[in-house]
Amino acid sequence: MRHFFSQLVPQSIKNILWHFPQAVLAAYWYGFPGRKLKVVGITGTNGKTTTTTLIGRMLEAAGKKVAMASTIAMRINGTERVNATKFTTASPWAVQRFLRDATEQGCEYAVLEVSSHALDQHRVWGIHFAAAVITNVTREHLDYHHTLEQYREAKEKLFQVADRGIVNLDMELPETFLRLTKQVVTYSTKQRAADVFAEDINIDFHLSRFRVDDVSFSLSLPGLFNIENALAMIATGRVLALPLEALQQALRETGGIPGRMELVPNNRGIDIVIDYAVTPDAFEKLYATVLPLKIPGTKIIHVFGACGERDRGKRPIMGKIASKYADVIILTNEDPYYEDAEKILDEIQAGIERKKEGESFFRIFDRRAAIRQALELAEQGDIVLITGKGAEETMALGTKRIPWKERRVIEEELVKLPQQVA
Repeated sequence: MRHFFSQLVPQSIKNILWHFPQAVLAAYWYGFPGRKLKVVGITGTNGKTTTTTLIGRMLEAAGKKVAMASTIAMRINGTERVNATKFTTASPWAVQRFLRDATEQGCEYAVLEVSSHALDQHRVWGIHFAAAVITNVTREHLDYHHTLEQYREAKEKLFQVADRGIVNLDMELPETFLRLTKQVVTYSTKQRAADVFAEDINIDFHLSRFRVDDVSFSLSLPGLFNIENALAMIATGRVLALPLEALQQALRETGGIPGRMELVPNNRGIDIVIDYAVTPDAFEKLYATVLPLKIPGTKIIHVFGACGERDRGKRPIMGKIASKYADVIILTNEDPYYEDAEKILDEIQAGIERKKEGESFFRIFDRRAAIRQALELAEQGDIVLITGKGAEETMALGTKRIPWKERRVIEEELVKLPQQVA
């Protein structure tokens, strides 16, 4: 019933009558802790969590006391707990309480992953941002923002309350962000004019290497998009005047980030990748990473679905992208919320081309069974992509939250597979 009535009230009214007053009350109640810290905010469609994590680790490597809040974790002075809320940015009460706890524990810095919903709903009101980072803006959350322009405008709100901006020149239309802060540092893998430019790029499944201004960096995360995330960290380090050694150490020592291009070790000679990819752009970047690493004669098997009550228009686009690059597609359930899960799969399937059901295309509603099918089909040298859930620990079905850990399920299903004959 609450869900039904919530849909009847325009979001703009909810923002004015509910979200903004809540944000103001929370900030006053906790004493505006965000004004006592040097806060870095990271926003964008893709790459926010990885960039947030890298910046937090960079500050720790520099010997700073830092708090970090991302989609997957909340961390204060090295003590970390899982973010179980399924929200990128929590309620204003939770955000302000987190920052209050950070100040009480002596933190000097806070690094916050900031979503477009949070910006539109004033969840970070009252926080002074020393720096704002934009990773990219591509199609996402149009169920909420309605147009890409309104989505972009929501992201811009972070830059309007920040002292300095860090902008990815490789993103579409970076100009709008370049003019929103007095001081801007840019980064790029394509444009030498950027303040932070990566060259001599070398990528494999386990390590990415590149140079910036004749200084070598290595990163234990694959993908050009992760090099972009690393450049955002380096640019932030420059803005905060951190030592070069801290930047190198953070990249070198930050291993796999749960649910972000996470490799699952196994003894079957297959590359199993867990990734949160939930947008067409994230799919393109994922395939841009794995295709050059694919061994001739092997397969890419992709298990995915789409979240319910989100932008329906992206579903066939994601299906089309997967059908272009994957050899085998397995559609499955993924957080349907109140939507009919089968209809979600229908909308993804509408974009799938040149696949024969039962051979190169499967619909398996049960996500565990879908993962099992992918692992049974995989042979030595194959790549298995399992996307959409990442490091989340629940699956949303209506009002129910069903326990779910993607990596654990994969490991359990690997054990059940027949032993390979030597």
